[in-house]
Amino acid sequence: MVKLIGMLSHFSPVRVLVIGDFMVDTYTTGKVKRISPEAPVSVLHVQKEESRPGGAGNVVLNLISLGAKVTAVGRVGHDIAGEQLRFSLESEGVDAECIVTQRGFKTPVKNRLIADAQQVLRVDFETITPLPVELEQIVIEKLPSLLDSVQIVAVSDYSKGFLTRDLLRAVIDLANERGVSVIVDPKGDDFSRYQNATILKPNLLEAYTAAKLPLEASLEEVSQTLLRECNVNKVLVTRSEAGMSLFTREEQRFDFPVRSKEVKDVTGAGDTVLAMISVALGSGLDIKYAAQLANIAAGMAIERLGCASINLSDFAARLLEFDVDNKIFDEEHLFAMQQALRGKRYAVLGLDSAHGMTTALFRSIRKVASRSEGKKLIVYVRDNDPDAEFVSLLSSLAEVDFIVLKCESLKNLCEIIHPHEVFVMEGNNLISLDHATALLSRLQGVHVGEAVSSSVISPFA
Repeated sequence: MVKLIGMLSHFSPVRVLVIGDFMVDTYTTGKVKRISPEAPVSVLHVQKEESRPGGAGNVVLNLISLGAKVTAVGRVGHDIAGEQLRFSLESEGVDAECIVTQRGFKTPVKNRLIADAQQVLRVDFETITPLPVELEQIVIEKLPSLLDSVQIVAVSDYSKGFLTRDLLRAVIDLANERGVSVIVDPKGDDFSRYQNATILKPNLLEAYTAAKLPLEASLEEVSQTLLRECNVNKVLVTRSEAGMSLFTREEQRFDFPVRSKEVKDVTGAGDTVLAMISVALGSGLDIKYAAQLANIAAGMAIERLGCASINLSDFAARLLEFDVDNKIFDEEHLFAMQQALRGKRYAVLGLDSAHGMTTALFRSIRKVASRSEGKKLIVYVRDNDPDAEFVSLLSSLAEVDFIVLKCESLKNLCEIIHPHEVFVMEGNNLISLDHATALLSRLQGVHVGEAVSSSVISPFA
């Protein structure tokens, strides 16, 4: 695997336009302790009920969690569920002005009944209703101004009738004119609706159905058929427990095996993939990196019950589990580390690689790690050209969570991260400092007692 943690440094608060079918996901959670005397069915004793945006709304929540800015385009009914959905999106900072209200349309609601962490039944309140021509035109007229301010378009089609052929044609054509990529999570058996999009992201069954090929056909044949007939640049097929496969018009194939610790619920994993692909591509990453990132995010999503939003903090932490080299950052990668440290406590230890891995340094690292129990440890290697073997040895230590290299401006590091404890190695001495700026003062040649308060801690104590 590529050192994907570095890829996170390119992430920025991209503006994504999400267009598609919005709905409300309700989770009714409780326990089953008896059978109903009225019929041979279980009785769910409800303990909790919560609702959140679903469908395209879940894509939006995932995008917000990944640091994106979102403009939402869709529809709701003139009902309580519609008001609730709009309020939930706006409270997350989403621009929801282009979610139109259609009288006579019922906002889709999916109520999942959950007992003992298992979904036992889903109750759907919905009617498949085509978008009226007058509302379709209102949305189409607003698209040019909306597309002028976005880096990516995510189409979330749940086949509820909002995404008409004319509306899809308008958003794809206008995006192409502006050089804005369009990623489509498709539905149905007619993918010609998505002609000229940038990337199609069907699941395995959807891909075979749309290509109108038997299951005996190779996935290469299926994907090349879709690429040719839909005139798209890439097809990314999600394959459940087999991971994902990316196909290009140059007949290249890239496979990404699933990375999950356990499977609790696959609900919403496709939305997580769409969101991560959108943020990665909107931030300028190559599709192969975006697909790997999305595959890992999907693996995390299916470990959680219900539709789960993956934030960059948890995601960065997961990447660190795959390769100790992912601990190593330089200055342009500090954003990723900042995300990984969100909500966590941590200590910083500044040192020079020129002294090598001495007994005093090793004991000092262990002492700081034990002293800062429950905190992450950041080691800042302050010399300009640190020894590669020394850095590799540092990264192999379980006590070290992050290593920062080649930080041209330590002031930037101190402004980005706010450690709870700060230490510095001077010779064989481990010195405790009062605050992060004291580390900067040390490196600028301010001596003990001049501008900072410090104390020596014996690593051999």
